[in-house]
Amino acid sequence: MAKAPVLTPQAADFPRWYQDLITKAELADGGPVRGTMVIRPYGYGLWERMQSEMDARIKETGTQNAYFPLLIPQWYLTREADHVEGFAPELAVVTHGGGKELEEPAVVRPTSEMIINASFSKWVQSYRDLPLLINQWANVVRWELRPRLFLRTSEFLWQEGHTAHATYEEARAFAAHIHRQVYEDFMVNVLAMDVVPGRKTVKERFAGAVNTLTLEGMMGDGKALQMATSHELGQNFAKAFNTRYLAKDGRQELVWQTSWGSTTRMIGALVMMHGDDNGLRVPPRLAQIQAVVLAIKGDEAVLAKVRELGDRLKAAGVRVQVDDRTDTPFGRRAVDWELKGVPVRIEVGPRDLENGTAMLARRVPGGKEPVSLDSLVSLLPTVLEEDQALLLKQSRERRESRTAEVSTFEEAVEAATAGDWARIPWAVLGEEGESKLADHAATVRCLVAEDGSVPEADDAPGNVAVVARAY
Repeated sequence: MAKAPVLTPQAADFPRWYQDLITKAELADGGPVRGTMVIRPYGYGLWERMQSEMDARIKETGTQNAYFPLLIPQWYLTREADHVEGFAPELAVVTHGGGKELEEPAVVRPTSEMIINASFSKWVQSYRDLPLLINQWANVVRWELRPRLFLRTSEFLWQEGHTAHATYEEARAFAAHIHRQVYEDFMVNVLAMDVVPGRKTVKERFAGAVNTLTLEGMMGDGKALQMATSHELGQNFAKAFNTRYLAKDGRQELVWQTSWGSTTRMIGALVMMHGDDNGLRVPPRLAQIQAVVLAIKGDEAVLAKVRELGDRLKAAGVRVQVDDRTDTPFGRRAVDWELKGVPVRIEVGPRDLENGTAMLARRVPGGKEPVSLDSLVSLLPTVLEEDQALLLKQSRERRESRTAEVSTFEEAVEAATAGDWARIPWAVLGEEGESKLADHAATVRCLVAEDGSVPEADDAPGNVAVVARAY
């Protein structure tokens, strides 16, 4: 009788496959309160690597990290009408503390525009204080009705950047820089994800923003996922908090602002974009373990060799782990590492030692081949870079092959309903067509220019709407 698969096959039930993989690769569990999650060490290790890569890129812009309170006075949210309206259904409100009812309820932050702007209004006095560039790594709470681990949870981890500038042009340029040089660079060159940079429609933009820039990725089932956003806030929050600076000419001026964020949702994207029926496939540049060296048997010579290989690979700059747990069957350990998506397995047994080789198993393209022990350390960096490039190539080929160029609303709906993306002229679809897409569980993911660049305006000539069903 055929052995049951470790994971539900993607083709049979993609949501079940996703849940199976999250659990069996030990990424996360559901938390005790509905909609929350426990991020397990392997999943959190992925987030730490994402943090490290993103944080370096953020700091290169001159932005500094800070931390702001979790609790926000409820009345703060009334200071920017669009903002509070956009978040009202998702708010968690604290009404009691210390055994008593609070005089003023506090909101658990759904985002920190309000609390950070209260500080900005105190910190900004003169043009010499600008630009003010702040980022924080934190958690936020948005009460989620239909939770799914990493994709939609009531509490999640993220970074949120907030900046204040002297001019509209400077703020707009900074938001665009974060969008392309921080987020897109990270997603393409570290996560190996082909993403579409674009501009959100008025209907889809962030509550309180005058423009939202987005990066949209196609998952393995064809659905879209919003990966990160960068917002031009104009002077909306500056007016609400009276954040002004003394200009060089002696006049008091309102600042211009941006905010931008990315979340642990990227781990869910990693699973759904790169995973297969055998588990995760982690891009080598992201992986906290790039190579695992496995002892097939508890032979002393084998154990000595795998530990030696581990030391040599570590010295060569490879993030490596030695698996010498020979009291656990080799087959089970190999399957576990495959589930976790470690890019390379190096398997060593007594026969391999006799032949002066190790078995090299590559997770991304699949397959195994014997490799000389002497050449292994010099070969591995090339292998890892080849596999990094292959993941990006596969991601791009999927999106290109499953995106249809259409000219009518009906064709756009047909493509989205079939699990693909559609590109339709915005002049044809328009706001009326966008509203009707909701009847078909589809949305405009973003607007792009004809050449694929980010449009300068919502109504720029030649704008193209990217239509899809989304998570």
